[in-house]
Amino acid sequence: MILVTGGAGFIGSNLVAALEERGLSDIVVCDRLGSDEKWRNLGKRELAALIAPEALKDFLAAQPRGLDAIFHLGASSSTTETDADFIIANNFALSQMLWEWCSATGTRFIYASSAATYGDGSAGFDDDGTPAGLAKLRPLNAYGWSKQLFDRRVARLIERGAPHPPQWAGLKFFNVYGPNEYHKGRQQSVAAQIFPRAQAGVACHLFRSHRDGIPDGGQKRDFVYVRDSVAEMLFLYDHPEVSGLFNAGSGQARSFADLAAAVYRALGSEPRIHYIDTPVEIRDKYQYFTEARMERIRAAGFTAPPTALEDGVRDYVQNFLAGPDPYR
Repeated sequence: MILVTGGAGFIGSNLVAALEERGLSDIVVCDRLGSDEKWRNLGKRELAALIAPEALKDFLAAQPRGLDAIFHLGASSSTTETDADFIIANNFALSQMLWEWCSATGTRFIYASSAATYGDGSAGFDDDGTPAGLAKLRPLNAYGWSKQLFDRRVARLIERGAPHPPQWAGLKFFNVYGPNEYHKGRQQSVAAQIFPRAQAGVACHLFRSHRDGIPDGGQKRDFVYVRDSVAEMLFLYDHPEVSGLFNAGSGQARSFADLAAAVYRALGSEPRIHYIDTPVEIRDKYQYFTEARMERIRAAGFTAPPTALEDGVRDYVQNFLAGPDPYR
């Protein structure tokens, strides 16, 4: 049996779909569905159980022999959330509880960290999972800090030789885009936000650059198609001997202008971009460059090539966003 926390969410539901495609049917999802269309992320899946987060402890207590693996993707993921107590309860305390349970029961544990732990990027994007390496990073918001806090706790426990799961792996997801992100509202990928305007034949809006030497639309991110993120998780599931903290990106930074152009061209039209000022309240914390270093996961044996931005956006737009059924 496999448990996926956050399994009705964006990355989680894509992982559940991939596990089911492998013929696995004993999949348990822990998540909240709410009253919107989030349930449709799981509308095609077969599940062994769907449990609410408040029922998680009771569910685990009923599994004294442990599980095959836990993919812990559930979190408070809003980078603009200001209730730090809420974020810590969801992103740090819950992760600690699952780590301890997996250590005690011999259950493999693969969890979501975040590229938000890198802050403004001035310390680089090296997935050095040692206590010293992690101590150099300065996240810019409470969400990134909560992920960093758990990464640092794991690193210290491993350094001390404390009890730990038989396999453990943290994944620092970069800018993931793809199907099943529609419930995220303003937290959807920029590709998803651009699509309706591109489809309507009107200009999309991108932030103007407020930094010398960087053109408008020249701000860069490591955009990664969700199927590549899932492929990395499946690699870890297939290789229980691999543990560590790893980046989950494409390894190539591309500009927002490139991304916008890819969306328009996937629809057979030329890009139309209107630049607006970056809001003052986020301007000082705005990242101008992210790019995952992928050497560690490659050295561990993960060889799947990243999906090129234009190819990933084309697949997303033509087969999902503009298709008859946008859900995977």
